Amino acid sequence: MRWMEAVGPLPRPGWRALLLDAALAAVLGLICFQTATDDVSVPRPPVLPLGLPEVAKAPGSAFGALILVFVMCAPLALRRRYPLAVLWATMAASSLVLVTGGADQPDLYPCVVLACLVGVYSAAAHSPYRFAALATVPLAAVLVTVLRELMLITVPADYLPFVLLAPLVAAAGGYHVWRRRLGEDRQRLAAEARAQEHALRDAVAGERARIARELHDVVTHHVSVMVIQSGAARAVLGTEPEQAREALLAVEGTGRSALTELRTVMGLLAETASDGPEEPQPGLDAVPELVARMREAGVPVRLTVAGEQRPVTSGIGLAAYRVVQEALTNMVRHAPGAAATVVVEYTPQALRVEVGNTAARSPAAAGRTGGRGLIGLRERLALYGGTLRTGALPGDGYRVEALIPLEAA
Repeated sequence: MRWMEAVGPLPRPGWRALLLDAALAAVLGLICFQTATDDVSVPRPPVLPLGLPEVAKAPGSAFGALILVFVMCAPLALRRRYPLAVLWATMAASSLVLVTGGADQPDLYPCVVLACLVGVYSAAAHSPYRFAALATVPLAAVLVTVLRELMLITVPADYLPFVLLAPLVAAAGGYHVWRRRLGEDRQRLAAEARAQEHALRDAVAGERARIARELHDVVTHHVSVMVIQSGAARAVLGTEPEQAREALLAVEGTGRSALTELRTVMGLLAETASDGPEEPQPGLDAVPELVARMREAGVPVRLTVAGEQRPVTSGIGLAAYRVVQEALTNMVRHAPGAAATVVVEYTPQALRVEVGNTAARSPAAAGRTGGRGLIGLRERLALYGGTLRTGALPGDGYRVEALIPLEAA
């Protein structure tokens, strides 16, 4: 039925809210108990209408007072968990109390009205069944009027306007609270959506930066080496064709290596998995091959591995490899003819990678240098808690040193 459609799930109050509701029900029940056991001067009629049982018995009856407290106030302990059911139960219990005991105990009217007001407010403020909760209030007012006309309940004329209007005011207040909470929920959901969107944009930007770093490291290194090799081949092409042929073969090998690494990096952009196995990313075990490739290109490089070697994660291995690759690439571009020394040192706490080079023997080609490679290295090392230090050496050389923490063995 449409009038029983919910606009959301039932509320899930925390244990603090449940304790507060239980305390409210207990306080209201204590008030009703005290009121029901007070002596009254109005005599009780011998026969109740429609043969209804006596719930609130003679004045001073503790048993009737306990039943009164239970049927009218106990449901209020769950007013936020099951607000609509509590409203109906409270109204039904209040009607029973008025029919069976309201004639000789008029002091019960404020307690009955207060219990109903709490139920009405709770349903209007917390129930997801909006139409049923709001429609119950005017229907209850009509029911009270009909029962009073049929002489089934006795509501003094002084109380009647309050009994009819107070629930409407409580419903309006509860509806206002529900609308305000709904607006706050919408604002919270919108803020969460914006935060999720920002996080997604940041993740995309981070992924783009990571791919840009990979492309920079691969392209600049291999292209720089190929430039050196092709230049050497050009220099000896007329006089030493065999040596020129070896240089061109080295260019071809460097180009193939570059294509392999580029395919690996570009595979990061693929949305679906490739059909064949992907080439693994280089690590520390690929440093000797990198040094050998530089030597074949005519760059004097010496590799030293110190300390007790132990396995490292693929991410740390790739970061260390990129440090060596970027440092050697920068040396080729900015210090032509220089010699390099690569040191890979394993310590109990960290992995140290140092690349130093001597002064350039010939002037570097003029061109724009953006420094993107070193910035990318710092960001890459920062992911693993590492640091990068760069600076000039005595004698116009240059040094790049990376320190990456390792877990204790």
